[in-house]
Formats: sequence, structure tokens, C-alpha cells
Amino acid sequence: MAQGKRSHFSRRKVRASWRDTLLLIREFGWPLLVFLLTMIGAGLLYFLLASLAMTPVDSIAESIYLVLALSFLQPIGEFPDVWYLQIFYFLMPIIAVGILAYGLADFGRMFFNRKARSKEWEMAVASTFNDHVVLIGLGHLGFRVARELRELEQDVVVIELNPKADLIAAAHDMDIPVIEDNGKRQEALRKAGTSKARTIVICTQDDNLNLQIAFNARKLKPDIHVIVRIFDDDFAQTLEEQFGFKTMSTTRMAAPTFAAAAAGVDITRPITVEGESLSLACLDIKPRSVLASQTVADVEQNYNVSVVLLRRNAESDYHPACDKQLSAGDVLAVLAGPEQISQLVDGNQGP
Repeated sequence: MAQGKRSHFSRRKVRASWRDTLLLIREFGWPLLVFLLTMIGAGLLYFLLASLAMTPVDSIAESIYLVLALSFLQPIGEFPDVWYLQIFYFLMPIIAVGILAYGLADFGRMFFNRKARSKEWEMAVASTFNDHVVLIGLGHLGFRVARELRELEQDVVVIELNPKADLIAAAHDMDIPVIEDNGKRQEALRKAGTSKARTIVICTQDDNLNLQIAFNARKLKPDIHVIVRIFDDDFAQTLEEQFGFKTMSTTRMAAPTFAAAAAGVDITRPITVEGESLSLACLDIKPRSVLASQTVADVEQNYNVSVVLLRRNAESDYHPACDKQLSAGDVLAVLAGPEQISQLVDGNQGP
């Protein structure tokens, strides 16, 4: 499994390197354009000068070709006798090589030192993601959510306007690209691949800003799953009812619950029972899930959860027997705390 992850990450780095190189080539287009215009202009000038020196060139195209060859110190024909053509022969290689050298030096510096172009590199890595999670905000909550998502083997792209250096380094250690930009800007959302993402998790501390980001994300992808941090519970309920957002209050929800919701688990708001925060979570047993080989009793014991429902073939069993074995395709509902739900979701990802 670890080898598979490394192989997947290596392929992603290759794709990111290729896309970043394409961006560099586009940036290198300006020196190429200047060089091309110089060759054309110099070709026209040489055509006129050659005619003036009574050694005309047959066509402008041939004149441009002669200048191009001369630029690389490969002159065609004998050295001219006229003084102004001699000057042209000396100056043209210097001008052409200077233009190309400037462009190539700049291209090489950026190509071999991608850290100097960290923003472009982060965008190149993000462009390789598909069906991933876009996380807005890399504060303490955002970082914990990102870490939980990576433990659930979810691909994550982070947008943060003012990230802390230590959190960026920790995110990079988890192979998470961090785009330094304002999450409410649609361009920033595009850079993070929101149009290809499965879910967007919005963790800033401003309810109004979170709402703006949610709506902007829906403009890019109308069916994207939105999980948004909202401090006002009444406002959160209104958003759920009117727009279908999954809202969570950080005063009552832990980072593992955010991550579980982003991983595709249907999870309710928590209730407090004897001082413990419990939620009802519903998940589909995946084909390669380790849960598929366990019984109801195994799940309850191994993950410290209470199984409250098992649905199989459209039939619901609200009191499944302890020895009943789970199968891929079953729907399992459990009551547990956020940490236990996160561990259960992790187990459902497969070996």
C-alpha cells in the first residue's frame, strides 16, 4: 500500500513538472517572439542594404534565412566588401545571441529552481488533482481537517491567504499543495481545481466570507458538496434548508468530523450525552473495505461505536444481530464520537 502511494505521488509529480514546464514555455514565448521579430526586421534591412550595395538577394525570404544563419555564426557566401554590410555581419550575431541568451538564462533559472516559483509550482501540482477536496483556510482547525483527510487517504488542495510557514511546511510533508490566495476569488478557486473537486470544506472564522466562498464554488461547479464552518446555529440550519450546504459549528464539531463529512460520510450534528459529543454517521461499505469481513460485534468492539442500522438490498435492519457479517455495498449507521467515526471511515477505505 505504501509503495502504491509513493508510485501515485511520483506520477503526480511528473504530471505537475510537465504542466509547470508548459507554463514556463509560455513565459519564454516573449523572448522567442522578440527573436522572431528581430529576424524578420533584420532580414528586411539586409535585403535593402544588399540592394544598395549592388549585391541584391533574390527574395526577402532568402534574406531572412541568411540573417538567421548569420545569427548562429553560419554565414552564407563570402564576407562582403561593403563596409555597412560588414558591420551588419558583426552586429547581427551579437544581437541575436543576446536575445536568446537572456531568455534561456531566465528560463533555466526558473526551470531548475522551482522553489523560487513556489506559487506557480503549487498551482501546477493542484492541476493534477481530480475528485479531490478543496480546503479553504489553514488555521489550526483547517490544518487538523487537512491532516485527518490525508489520514483518510483523501487528496487535498488548500487555499490560504496568509499561511504560516510552519503550517505550509507541515502541509507539504503530507503532499498537500497550498495556494496563497484569497479563497473568495473565483480565480483562486479555479487554481485549486474546484471545477474538478468533489467537496469544498470552508474553515475560515468569518461566516459571511464562508458564505461568499460557498456560492462562488457553486458557480464553478453547481453540484459540488459544500461543507462550511458556521458559528451561528440558526443561520447554519437556514443554509442547510435553502441551499443544501453541510454546515458545522466548530464550537461543537471536531476536525475528524469535518474530515469524515468531506470523505463522503453522511453525518449529523452532535448531541451531548453525559458530557460526550456523539453523532450519527452513515457510510457505504466499500468493495475493498476491511469492514466487509467483520461482524457487527467486531465493528462495535474494534472501533468503539454502536451500530444502529444495517441496510442491505434496500431492506433496513434497525437491530442487526451481533454475528451478522457485513458485505460490500451494505449501508452502516453508527452512533459514536468524532474520533471513533474518523477511525471507522479510515477502516472503510480499504487496505
